[in-house]
Amino acid sequence: MNHKLPPLENSRLVIKKSARQLLVFDGENLVKTYKIALGSNAFDNKQTEGDHKTPEGHFYLAVKNPKSKFHRSLGLSYPNAEDARRGLRDELITQEEHDEIVLAIRENRLPPQNTALGGEIYIHGGGTEKDWTRGCIALENDDAEELFNVLPHGISVLIEK
Repeated sequence: MNHKLPPLENSRLVIKKSARQLLVFDGENLVKTYKIALGSNAFDNKQTEGDHKTPEGHFYLAVKNPKSKFHRSLGLSYPNAEDARRGLRDELITQEEHDEIVLAIRENRLPPQNTALGGEIYIHGGGTEKDWTRGCIALENDDAEELFNVLPHGISVLIEK
């Protein structure tokens, strides 16, 4: 049975990559579960631009795009501060890029999307038949529409293995 989302007061998302599920919580209450598709190389944590891996970690909803080519899209705050630390340690990004990412996260903005760590990680429509994205989380179009209409900027998104 597929019910519509009720009004949410304290929403957060948990994405379980291995189960291919997006869970919507209102506080501690599970409100709804959606089937998802992931990056075509989904089993590992995103490391670099173009690796087709879906990132893992704590993010927030940083931007909404009503004109996405994949129906509707919700942009996540990837790379986060932990990704920036890893990128600096592994010499994938410069100190300046690291600092720009950390500042954007601190200010709840969309972090720079054009570093070697990659970017443009969205929850969007397009279908869930197989893992096909470049690292995004795909939903059925109706589900993407429903989430787009009810989720506010800044909500917490946890992506787990």
